[in-house]
Amino acid sequence: MKHLSPQEAWAWLQAENSACASRGDEPPLFVDVRMEIESLYVGRPPGVENIPWYEYPDLTPNASRFAELVEQEAGNKARAILLICRSGKRTLDAGKALETAGFTNVQHVVHGFEGELSDDFKRSTVNGWRFDGLPWEQM
Repeated sequence: MKHLSPQEAWAWLQAENSACASRGDEPPLFVDVRMEIESLYVGRPPGVENIPWYEYPDLTPNASRFAELVEQEAGNKARAILLICRSGKRTLDAGKALETAGFTNVQHVVHGFEGELSDDFKRSTVNGWRFDGLPWEQM
């Protein structure tokens, strides 16, 4: 799994989308692994597909089910996958699950969408997708 900063991930995504369009290939699948409610209300990058690593009320990951859902959306296990979550921690487990399931081109966004907690317990103030000023949308 490749570990990309938010800025690196955005640049990689743009470059891959352009290259794939010129080759006629499938672009990378950008997956938000947060719960749907997080993705909708906190915000998310544009064009991201929400495939939760776990969901309320269980809050328990099902690695094989997650890999199945990603494969259904991706179409195959060779397609490039970019994962994002709140802080970059869930994507580590989700990415490992995808690699265990046979996915061969997995990237994750270090620090995720909201980034690490600050000393006063706030997110989006230290690092992360939103902190870096990258495009995002909110419901």
